[in-house]
Amino acid sequence: MLKRVEKPEWLRVAEEFEASGLTQREFAGRRGLRLSTLQSWVYRRRRQGSAGAEPPVRLLPAQVSSALAASAPGSVEVVVGGVRVPVSPDADVDYVARLVAALGRSAC
Repeated sequence: MLKRVEKPEWLRVAEEFEASGLTQREFAGRRGLRLSTLQSWVYRRRRQGSAGAEPPVRLLPAQVSSALAASAPGSVEVVVGGVRVPVSPDADVDYVARLVAALGRSAC
């Protein structure tokens, strides 16, 4: 008889899937899980988290330019779709994230 896995453990597995960057099929295969079971728990976790929660953070690839660091220590410049946006180190991170998302959508 198979051991019944409790809900908190499945929610943790669903969180690990979300952070993995893999497809559901790849993650389930690597873990030896049934795809339908993983899909069910990922759905439940997303539904539970969508009740007033913030959207998940998406990480984007970045390039660090040593020329910029040498010319203006402590400053950051975000380039999205050819648009350069200087950002001060004390800038509101949520604002910068929304700005980058908006620029990314308009660049498509």
